[in-house]
Amino acid sequence: MTDQPKPYKISVPDEGLQDLQQRLALSKFATQLESSEQDPWDFGTPVKEVQRLIEYWKDGFDWRKAEAKLNELPQYQTQIEVDGFGTLDIHYIHQINTNKNAIPLLFSHGWPGSFIEVTKLLPMLKGGDDSPAFHVVAPSLPNFGFSSGVTRRGFCLAQYAEVLHKLMIKLGYDQYVTQGGDWGFWITRTIGLLYPEHCQASHINMVLALPPKFTDNPWAALQHALMPYNDREKTGLERSEWFKREGFGYNQLQSTKPQTIGAALEDSPVALLAWIYEKLHDWTDSYPWTDDEILTWISIYWFSAAGPAASVRIYYETVHAGMIKGKSYRQLAAYIPSVKLAVAHLPREISIIPCSWAAGLGPVVQQKEHTRGGHFAAWEVPEFIVQDLQAMYSKNGPCYGAVSGKDGY
Repeated sequence: MTDQPKPYKISVPDEGLQDLQQRLALSKFATQLESSEQDPWDFGTPVKEVQRLIEYWKDGFDWRKAEAKLNELPQYQTQIEVDGFGTLDIHYIHQINTNKNAIPLLFSHGWPGSFIEVTKLLPMLKGGDDSPAFHVVAPSLPNFGFSSGVTRRGFCLAQYAEVLHKLMIKLGYDQYVTQGGDWGFWITRTIGLLYPEHCQASHINMVLALPPKFTDNPWAALQHALMPYNDREKTGLERSEWFKREGFGYNQLQSTKPQTIGAALEDSPVALLAWIYEKLHDWTDSYPWTDDEILTWISIYWFSAAGPAASVRIYYETVHAGMIKGKSYRQLAAYIPSVKLAVAHLPREISIIPCSWAAGLGPVVQQKEHTRGGHFAAWEVPEFIVQDLQAMYSKNGPCYGAVSGKDGY
């Protein structure tokens, strides 16, 4: 890792824009099963919504304007060597704080998100007289956004964690804290498992866990056995069951045959839009998406360095991976003792569990039950994520001074 990070600007070639225009102009649309008794979203993204957005993508949406806005972010690129996989170009946001006590925060996105999710957090994490300050690092994961793709099999959670950890070390952050949802949950859990001397605390906003065991966390197990669920927890478990029953199909396909769905996503902007927009709609808490937001979000996938098909491979690779430090993929949702953990519960997440279950994930020092928000919390309700982080690392917080030599603010 001898190269130095260099500033990065997104610059989609004109040929890429022309190719997209040609594909949009030749779009074909499915038929819509009409029924006055059912929500049209029950069948997936409604055809009328797809047609409307494709027309706007073709005739109204200005990628160059969106690109220029993204290029206002402090973006960089550097090379990271991954054991067994060679050297990858990694794109990342790096907001450097002038506060000498600023805490290095690693933000990890998931699918179908990207580095764009961190943008609303950035101005609120600069800190102040009464709030902690953060250096923020938000990479495009390999196979996503403007980082390199990987075509060799076996690139799974351990490798994603290795890339993000090595990036933090390369940037001079020997100790740091993490924040993540979706795949960011799994990646930050893996970082905590593999690099506990460096990762000092984690905050998660997608929470996956099973009821706690007496052998791992007797106090949490006792609470779970004795305390009834509150209204949020009861409603949340119903939401989780709905997701398993009605919303999990994409996961099964991407975990078993990513190349098949990848062919559609790589070739057709209609398929890509319908596939991702369904999640933006179903997984959020009635968030008022604008057309420009939707198409910027999806265009990042279309113009990504590795292509949109690469992003779904993480599902197959993770499910079929071997053990990581003696733990299977699913055991990462069990007790990990080494890193302090804070949890945000959002009412419209795709996995909503009782606090007693979350307590079994490890040394949980903070749990916040929020009144609004869904899966893309950093984008939908960034103020809640910031409030959680401020509560964690302020002078009276449970993680104050977690990073050696940093007073918090």
